[in-house]
Amino acid sequence: MADWSQLPKELLDVIAKRLESPFYVLRFRSVCSSWRSSVTIKLRRLSGRFPFLPNDGISETSWGFYLSKRSIFLIGAPETQLGMNSEPWLVKIEEDSLGRVELLYPLSRFQIKPMPEEFPKVLDISALPIIELGHEYVLHYMNFRPFNSRADAGSLYMEKVVFMYLDFENDDFVLLTIHVSGKLAMFKSGDRRWNIIQEMPSPYDDVIVFKDKFYAVDNTGRAVVVGLSSNVCLVAEPVFGGDKKYLVESNGELLMVDMYLSFSSNQDFDDDFQEEIDGCLCERTVRFTIFKLDGEGKKWIEVESLGDRVLFLADDCTFSSSASELSICKGNCIFFTDNFFFINNEENGVLNGRIGVFDLDDSRITPLVDCPQYSKLFWPPPNWVALTTEGVSINLRVLMFSSEFYCTLSFFS
Repeated sequence: MADWSQLPKELLDVIAKRLESPFYVLRFRSVCSSWRSSVTIKLRRLSGRFPFLPNDGISETSWGFYLSKRSIFLIGAPETQLGMNSEPWLVKIEEDSLGRVELLYPLSRFQIKPMPEEFPKVLDISALPIIELGHEYVLHYMNFRPFNSRADAGSLYMEKVVFMYLDFENDDFVLLTIHVSGKLAMFKSGDRRWNIIQEMPSPYDDVIVFKDKFYAVDNTGRAVVVGLSSNVCLVAEPVFGGDKKYLVESNGELLMVDMYLSFSSNQDFDDDFQEEIDGCLCERTVRFTIFKLDGEGKKWIEVESLGDRVLFLADDCTFSSSASELSICKGNCIFFTDNFFFINNEENGVLNGRIGVFDLDDSRITPLVDCPQYSKLFWPPPNWVALTTEGVSINLRVLMFSSEFYCTLSFFS
């Protein structure tokens, strides 16, 4: 049997540089002492504060935001628990400034509260197969105190934010977001104010980092690459049709998902809530169209099928996976949030009741709670989660922001 600990350092360097996420670098270093010593990790902390981005579009120099990072993980069962009910679990994890780790619903900004009574305080992940499916960055107002209650989410800056380090050696970075006016706004380390990019034929819908570049799409489907000097370059002509555009990376390609919305008053809310909204029109999703970017032709090409792929459209990020990774029956579908499906009960998870599933095979939309083959991925946690912690006494933590990774997650209810 080959001794993997004796691989040449030059080969280990090549492998480490091909790892896309710091999370995988950390797992790489945990294999053995020789692998750990061959690859060093630069500790990084996200910048502590950012200036306000006022509604009038005139950027101030007063400091009012701080940035946090959240990661979406697909956590698999340990080998000792493989068998019945050993499905993987999709969860979003955030760490606050005090090192406390909290769980959030994967497609929302909200914490999972209250936690199930049987859920462990410490989850041993040293022997668990884990895939990082995506991550998101969120701007909070300075007076926001994280993890107090779900109502605190109202103190978040609600627009999507994307973040990129400019190089590995330095901590220089750049942020891109969509201003309330629909224009793009950029902030670079060392600046004292946001730069509002005035170019805007139509309001922007989404931004993403794809192959180390910022991409943005407006509500006509016109897509641009945003340069670090705040310049924009057209990469795809408009595709008119839907009401909201999303950008998603899937299997190395950049996709645009066009969401079509309609209004309806025939919504099946819980009885206690129905009386409050009786007679109100509610916006609902009715269908999707998917396109992939043709960079050379500067156009979007419609995609008829995703094959085994699954797309996730979340509040602050989009990501994708394969059905085989997720251990679900089939792919070629989209998970998305829609208030039309609001079902508030503890069994399904408060916010998972907002998730719909669009099946490209029959163009049908179904509430997640009516799809047990899919809902088990979200909530409740698989049985193996509680069993995994037997005998665990070490109470260490994962530092998502500084890229230091240890063997357990500690959760606070």
